[in-house]
Amino acid sequence: MTIEVPIYRIPYSKTHLEFTLPAGMRATVVESRPVPPLSDPEGAVAEALAHPVGSPPLRELARPGDRVCIVFTDITRASPDHLLVPALLRELEAAGVRDEDITLLCGIGMHRPSTREEKVAKLGAEVVARYRIIDNEPRNPDALVDLGVTPGGVPVQVHRAAVEADLLVATGIVEPHQYAGYSGGRKTVAVGAAGEALIAYTHGPAFVDHPGTRLGRIEGNPFHEAVTEAARRAGLRFILNAVLDDEHRILKVAAGDPEAAFLELVAFARTVYEVPIPHPYDVAIGGVGFPKDTNLYQASRAPSYLHFAPTPVVRKGGYYIIPARCEEGAGEGVGEQRFFAALRDAPDVQFVLDDARRHGYPPGQQRAFVIAKVLEETRIIIVGSEHPDVVAACKMIPAATMEEALEIVVRDLGPDLDVLIVPHALLTLPVVQKV
Repeated sequence: MTIEVPIYRIPYSKTHLEFTLPAGMRATVVESRPVPPLSDPEGAVAEALAHPVGSPPLRELARPGDRVCIVFTDITRASPDHLLVPALLRELEAAGVRDEDITLLCGIGMHRPSTREEKVAKLGAEVVARYRIIDNEPRNPDALVDLGVTPGGVPVQVHRAAVEADLLVATGIVEPHQYAGYSGGRKTVAVGAAGEALIAYTHGPAFVDHPGTRLGRIEGNPFHEAVTEAARRAGLRFILNAVLDDEHRILKVAAGDPEAAFLELVAFARTVYEVPIPHPYDVAIGGVGFPKDTNLYQASRAPSYLHFAPTPVVRKGGYYIIPARCEEGAGEGVGEQRFFAALRDAPDVQFVLDDARRHGYPPGQQRAFVIAKVLEETRIIIVGSEHPDVVAACKMIPAATMEEALEIVVRDLGPDLDVLIVPHALLTLPVVQKV
């Protein structure tokens, strides 16, 4: 009698990798709760704008002659801005706002500037041709407005186009986030359109080390509190956000007050993304896929998301295996290069942690600190990277194939292992029920 060996499938760039597990390994596959995607996304967006949460409709907030700024996410986020932004623009047009009074601000945070091709991919060629579109400039003091310091000590600087608008609007997606608990809401403005000082403080070791800064947690989360206050000071008045499934299809959309609409989507998102698992595992295999696996900076979110779930999903001494093409290497932006340099130049992982806690770090380098915290307790294998030298320089283990990665694990831990497979590690939030 032939025993059929299960074949597992996990995202890799715009395609998938298929693999089997060696004998002795026991697999548990966890995915977000299946929810039917909206059959008419455009209609749902229009309905959300017609009936906003905790706010008058956008066309009633806007007035002819108003300067309006819409902050949208950059190419590293899967937010369906090609649907959200045109819908917002139609509302503004109905309110009598002129094209020349509208600025579309790409919230790149500390990432590299967006290309014209990426703007077209995010917004559509017609929008790009018709409206003024600019990128955030986090390191240009002339492009920023100083909005003071929050009670928690956070220096608030936000792009001038956002602060000086008569009406500030933002798009985004609500999904588990490493620091904010859940992304979306105010974060597109408060980080995407922020100055370097704000990003540096909120991503600093004091915030990242704080026990309240966890995936899925917004209550008692200092990062969440900081971005909420920063967006309030910037004047954010209206959001249009969505919750997506693993295939980037819209499950729910809401518009309106930045807090009320966000909380409504978080309540829904929890029912989709948070999945119980019985215990920590020896190995976790996490999928990323395009666009997050274009560079190591973004792809490294997968092991850190799994490790900084409410309880780490892998036991100490275990492994995270992450397929990621990383065609851009570590990443091309300032933050990505700081991440790379910090890990490459450190003699070991402990040095990264000690140096950060002693001296702090500039924005972008927080990812090196977070990955060092993961590597302090586990090991990370990156499969299929086009730049294995970059992976190795960052204190992670490159492997050409899943078979090679699994061989590395077996040599170290033996074959008798519990393996957690999370095909969409940036969306599914495994919650350990018993440690």
